[in-house]
Amino acid sequence: MIDSDYMKLALDLARNTRGQTSPNPMVGSVVVKDGAIVGMGAHLKAGEGHAEVQALKMAGDDARGGTIYVTLEPCSHFGKTPPCADLIIEKGLSRVVVATTDPNPAVAGSGIEKLKNAGIEVVVGVGREDADKLNEIFFHYIQTAQPFVTLKSATTLDGKTATVTGQSKWITGDEAREDVHRYRHTHDAILVGIGTVLADDPSLTTRLPNGGKNPIRVVLDRRLRTPINCKLVQDRKAQTWILTTDQASNEKREELMRLGIEVILLPDDSIETILHILGSKGITSLFVEGGAEVNGSFLKAKAVNQVITYLAPKLFGGHSAPTAIGGQGFTEVEDAVELEIEEIVKIGNDIKVVSRVKGSD
Repeated sequence: MIDSDYMKLALDLARNTRGQTSPNPMVGSVVVKDGAIVGMGAHLKAGEGHAEVQALKMAGDDARGGTIYVTLEPCSHFGKTPPCADLIIEKGLSRVVVATTDPNPAVAGSGIEKLKNAGIEVVVGVGREDADKLNEIFFHYIQTAQPFVTLKSATTLDGKTATVTGQSKWITGDEAREDVHRYRHTHDAILVGIGTVLADDPSLTTRLPNGGKNPIRVVLDRRLRTPINCKLVQDRKAQTWILTTDQASNEKREELMRLGIEVILLPDDSIETILHILGSKGITSLFVEGGAEVNGSFLKAKAVNQVITYLAPKLFGGHSAPTAIGGQGFTEVEDAVELEIEEIVKIGNDIKVVSRVKGSD
């Protein structure tokens, strides 16, 4: 095996932790000595041992003189855990292969520099493209202090999200709906508007065959119309945050707070302010499952990084049938949000299109 093979294994280890390491990145590590794998590990959860720690613990004394492969630059500072760069030096590794550097200002090349100063050979860039893609959410959050935004919709082939009478269950099949729950599992928060709450009374939880992590549920509700008896207030299955304005009554706000709901008063209801507040509260990734108006607001603000669209082989027709994105829209073609399609896959009888917004971090 060569460097790229060992790094691929490290990347696979990291990838398998998707959805459970936030706000930390996904990181995998493999230790090799005399052509044999003697240790491997992944960072499993914020506050617990980093990938290098797990791999070196497994390797034990066999690590000395070996090579460690790690998908992200080893940290060089004391956080919730000691510096991994110091541990690598202490264990006597002779070579370190790193996929990509860490943009976190607390690291940002200092881990690599510390290893080199200790006389260890360091190779950087093996598997960089895959490593950067793996942690695009973490990198975006570190660089912007705002969540990475994924806009999701499910439509018919003629772009409708419901019939002219408002019927929408179910546009897509079971397989596509289960796929949506996998995305919920991997995001810190899920966002909808008050219209969705009033129309559907959704749970916004993760329902997968083997379980999953529930995201924080965020509702945009200017006048605090969220019903006290709705699932988001009553089920206690996940945290619920309601973002509101000074148009809301203090009595309703206090009542919701007594029921355990976090009500956040916005200085204004712009998307920029919403993302700033969510970022300040540690939300690194946001899954937007709103209606047409909410989706249109995010699009108009050009605050979307990724778009996931499920297309069902159905045709609803109708001038008044709702579409996935509403709002004011753009008046000029050149103002449109341009996408780069990254993946097209058939799921059951539906098609999923994953697109990246051009120019987004």
